[in-house]
Amino acid sequence: MLIGGVLLVFFFLLIPVFAFNGYLLRVIGTTVEGESEPPAWDDWGELIIDGVKFSIVGLVYSIVPIAVIFGIGSVLLGLGGAAGNSGGGIIAGFGLMTLLLLIPVMFLIYYIVPAALANMAVEGSLGAAFDFSLLKNVVLTSDYFIAVLMPIVVGIITNLISNILAFTVIGLVLVPFVTYYGQVAVFRMFGTAFASQTNKSAQQVTGPTTSA
Repeated sequence: MLIGGVLLVFFFLLIPVFAFNGYLLRVIGTTVEGESEPPAWDDWGELIIDGVKFSIVGLVYSIVPIAVIFGIGSVLLGLGGAAGNSGGGIIAGFGLMTLLLLIPVMFLIYYIVPAALANMAVEGSLGAAFDFSLLKNVVLTSDYFIAVLMPIVVGIITNLISNILAFTVIGLVLVPFVTYYGQVAVFRMFGTAFASQTNKSAQQVTGPTTSA
């Protein structure tokens, strides 16, 4: 917690952010592999590289759909404003409705990215984050849906605690450490959700195991 909290104190610098994200990727990977203890803070070069991969996956999954929706919505709003009258109002209305699609798209990104990160952590390659055939078998299950909702509750609780602590100087110092704890808990939940579904899929393919 000390190392993670200190890194978050220097979140405005790129290297600490990449190292922290790399650690979160390590958390989700060791969780899928069945480890019960948090991973060690070692091999910092690998952590930073994994943190860069973490950021790339997040950017690819978010920037492309957001840019497309925002671009179409902005164009329609511009056309509606230029056209004027009732026809322009209708076009602008479609543009506004298009921009509102950003809300469900953001949730969809939040929903899919944990599974993508987990698969990348397990396979050790950036391409594994875009193995849609495997990800489909995980994310399209009710168990995964429920499991991914639980970290939202943890996030709300940790944010509430952080906001309360921020009212005092001593509490403000503790905020990065509370945030670290919350993030590790959330990514462990993501890893558990991914592991439960991939194990079920493997059992369906190989059949139940028996012992003599």
